[in-house]
Amino acid sequence: MIPPILSRRSFLKASAMAGGGSIAASLWQAPASAAAAGGPLIAYVGTYSSPLPFIRAGQVDLPAGNGKGIYSFLVDRATGALTPHGLFELATSPNCLAINAAGTRLYSTDETDLRPENEAGSISSFAIDRATGKLTLLNTVSSGGAGPAHLSIHPSGKFVLVANYFGGSVAVLPILPDGSLGAVSDFKQDAGTIGPKKATSAPPGSFAVSGHDQVHEHMIAGDPSGRFVISVEMGMDQLRVWKFDDKAGVLTANDPHAIALPPGDGPRHFSFHPNGYWFYSLQEEGSTIVLFDYDGALGRLAPRQTISSLPPGFAGSNFTSEIAVSDDGRFVYVANRLHDSIAFFAVDEKTGALTFVGEEWTRGDYPRSFGFDPTGTFLYSLNQRADNIAIFKVDRKAGALTFTGQITPVGNPSSIVFLDLGKAG
Repeated sequence: MIPPILSRRSFLKASAMAGGGSIAASLWQAPASAAAAGGPLIAYVGTYSSPLPFIRAGQVDLPAGNGKGIYSFLVDRATGALTPHGLFELATSPNCLAINAAGTRLYSTDETDLRPENEAGSISSFAIDRATGKLTLLNTVSSGGAGPAHLSIHPSGKFVLVANYFGGSVAVLPILPDGSLGAVSDFKQDAGTIGPKKATSAPPGSFAVSGHDQVHEHMIAGDPSGRFVISVEMGMDQLRVWKFDDKAGVLTANDPHAIALPPGDGPRHFSFHPNGYWFYSLQEEGSTIVLFDYDGALGRLAPRQTISSLPPGFAGSNFTSEIAVSDDGRFVYVANRLHDSIAFFAVDEKTGALTFVGEEWTRGDYPRSFGFDPTGTFLYSLNQRADNIAIFKVDRKAGALTFTGQITPVGNPSSIVFLDLGKAG
């Protein structure tokens, strides 16, 4: 999580919270008739939207945001184009979004700890109108720690898992029968030795320094079975495996609990292969992907391959952001910031090992994340500092990306999720 170096346009005061509240407005339009079978396809985009800078230990980590909250777009299934559909104005930087399996609830991280009266961030729950895609706020609860950067829904569908970046902690929140959130059912605070500021695996000439000032949790998600949960301790260069009690919503350290990555490399995000046996960890400062074999019966990870996220011969600084495996398991995609590219790798069908295939310029500065439409036909690059989303066509056979010529303006986009309103909720 690196401080942006570009100046920001002034944040629109009208979208800021009034009197400490969190919502300024909710603006929506009814979806037009779907041009293709399947009904309307909606994309929700989370943004950095706080009118206040994020200050920790006297340093400005993030300036005021250009976004206005959670945006909604109608997706053209044939071209991938995004058409503005609605906006839920939320001046708390809802930077990570997740939708439940039924497509009836959406959850967002909120950096409410930017405000001096709050020590912790929060998580908001929304009901989704299946006819229009409109969001209605259900409730907002504490995330347990500062700077929630990632959330996911546990495979049981009964809990939201949260990684607090600036708090260096993880939390479990129960999902109540109406889809709203209960108070934290479990909370784990990280403690230990921080890794070095120089990444072991950094490219030649790199000055990439990010999360090695204190403990930082950057991602948390359940394994495919839900029996185990994996979190990423970036500051300590560790992956952590937890046993999960899906009745009480409690995390217990697995044996072994912490899996070390090279000092200073800074693990950030991970992605499971569809077969559930191959696990890919992405390191932000080392700019590497590490392939692990995953034993789902014991919750154990064993490293087997390390490969750069960058093209051969690259030198200089880079920060990775997002990693995803294609739904057919044939390719792995990675976003590189500063290099401003999406790299793609072929997956060996027998071993899971990766081979660099190519990379595509993101058409924008600092891709915070990316996402695929439900069919895997289009990839959407969320270019945080460029204030836009660039759309690419995916070659399903070769893995390559082709720019569609379409760029959608969005202030500081950070997360994108999709919902098919044509499918039963």
